[in-house]
Amino acid sequence: MSPKGSLLFITGGEILAKLNTVERVEQIVKPIAIELGYDLWDVRFAKEGADWYLRIFIDKDGGVDINDCVDFTHAITKPLDDEDPISQSYMLEVSSPGVERELIKDEHFEKYIGCPVMMRTIRAIDGVRDFAGTLTEYENKEITVELQDGSTVTVNKKDTSYVKLDDFDINDFNKEI
Repeated sequence: MSPKGSLLFITGGEILAKLNTVERVEQIVKPIAIELGYDLWDVRFAKEGADWYLRIFIDKDGGVDINDCVDFTHAITKPLDDEDPISQSYMLEVSSPGVERELIKDEHFEKYIGCPVMMRTIRAIDGVRDFAGTLTEYENKEITVELQDGSTVTVNKKDTSYVKLDDFDINDFNKEI
């Protein structure tokens, strides 16, 4: 199997779909996530050293805690074992996308228009690669961020290293117990 883990599904001699490992896993676990009230944020399948990792990120209003991760892991283990979309052994990790989550999918960008973001471009724009401001528009893979000085920068998603929510607030961690 290639590193992308492409799978070919054939029924009655017809090719139904050619899905990579991530797409196939998404197809299996997304209905379960929806049923349990979670958003399937992202799925990643990566080799680190000699080991393969299947990382599934879930979210929900109010955030995800360890119990959500445990419950979702229990809910998807049997369907993943039954469908067996990954031929090699791997470690399954389920977690929250975390604070300062990376915006990856179109729906992430659309959902967070109006929110503060941090963006790093692959190549510098007027000598600058790191931008912070408000995500004001996302259309046809074009990301527009209004900077703190009121100017805007628009780049194609493929020209970014990352775009993350800028939602970290140290005061959230300084509350008295």
